[in-house]
Amino acid sequence: MGRTDRASLLIHVDRTDVFAALTTREALLSWLPPQGMHGRFERFDLRQGGSYRLVLTYDDPSDAPGKTSADSDVSEARISRLVPGEQLVQQIDFESDDPAFQGTMQLEWNLRSVEEGTEVEIVARQVPDGIRARDHAQGITSSLANLAGYLEP
Repeated sequence: MGRTDRASLLIHVDRTDVFAALTTREALLSWLPPQGMHGRFERFDLRQGGSYRLVLTYDDPSDAPGKTSADSDVSEARISRLVPGEQLVQQIDFESDDPAFQGTMQLEWNLRSVEEGTEVEIVARQVPDGIRARDHAQGITSSLANLAGYLEP
């Protein structure tokens, strides 16, 4: 474990709106699941020191078997830092019997105001070895595109 993955996207809305989409249950369920997946929260307390449990289910698990079961990825997220309008840092543990998916991944969402809107950067640190770089890049890129589609008119 030790890989860091990054992605960013310019979203043409104010960072207050972006931050709300990062921290609101209904908004997250709308845009966070990558293409080909849908999600539900089993628990949700998004505040500094809070946590949530997210279940992502594959629409078609034949190409990408899940980390937790054949068709799902379950993760426990702890909120370690929350700076309104600027940053959300989470410690993510995947529920899996496979040692390649175990360990804690740190996921940072950083927001920066620019003239055209908000630059949204995702930094994933200590990515578990079982998460292939290509798959993770596709998932992160898909979530960013979903976020932009959710927020931009």
